[in-house]
Amino acid sequence: MSTRHPIIAITGSSGAGTTSVTRTFDNIFRREGVQAAMVEGDSFHRYDRAQMRQVMAEAEAAGNLHYSHFGDDSNLFVELETLFRTYGETGQGTARKYLHNDEEAAPYAQPPGTFTAWEPLPESDVLFYEGLHGAVVTDTVNVARHADLLVGVVPVVNLEWIQKIHRDRTTRGYSTEAVTDVILRRMPDYVHYIVPQFQRTHVNFQRVPVVDTSNPFIARTIPTADESLVVIRFADPRGIDFPYLLSMLHDSWMSRANTIVCPGGKMELAMQLIFTPLIMRLVERRKKALGG
Repeated sequence: MSTRHPIIAITGSSGAGTTSVTRTFDNIFRREGVQAAMVEGDSFHRYDRAQMRQVMAEAEAAGNLHYSHFGDDSNLFVELETLFRTYGETGQGTARKYLHNDEEAAPYAQPPGTFTAWEPLPESDVLFYEGLHGAVVTDTVNVARHADLLVGVVPVVNLEWIQKIHRDRTTRGYSTEAVTDVILRRMPDYVHYIVPQFQRTHVNFQRVPVVDTSNPFIARTIPTADESLVVIRFADPRGIDFPYLLSMLHDSWMSRANTIVCPGGKMELAMQLIFTPLIMRLVERRKKALGG
């Protein structure tokens, strides 16, 4: 953790909705005039798309049916921790981009599914990470310890699968069966690398549908915000103005001393109310540490 160069990390599984949460943070940064160096977790995968297919095929041929993007071997965890540590110490670091599709790849004249070159981060007030492993801890790395604000995005698992299936079918052209195979292949790494992160996050947002999602593999639509509740859990409730939040988030209530439940349609508002003062507190602390 760093006073002069704070780090904010959003972490969640594939299909959890971290990209939508990033848009909310973008709005806060823009409104409050905060310069954020944006880092995508996909850029710390070890292999590009073609390489990953080859490595997965080789792993499967050797009897490993669970090699996935979630695990240690397929990611640059050491480099990710190095970025967090270096940024916290100096406000600098290097990162790259993963080009997901033709639109992202066109400016770089590269095929989609590849990485750009490593480049220095721009001048910034904060580092903002969004991806799979913002709070990962293994026997050799501890990324979580470097972040000043860790946010978990954790839909209940059936909803997470519904969102992933619909996204991959719509934007990537995958069949339901193909996405199901991916979910099954990733399950051991999901349990060992993704889930444990949410015990280290400072705030978790968990969307809970109030419609039947008992078989996510046949769901025709994603439950809407109005068909959901959001459970907001604070690891440390001290300093959180719960009466204010409840007054602003109508039809909300506290289910535990550190937990608010609000209508799904209020999730973005809740994030704005919760994270704007937390971000500004980090920025003000940074200014004081830098002497003004």
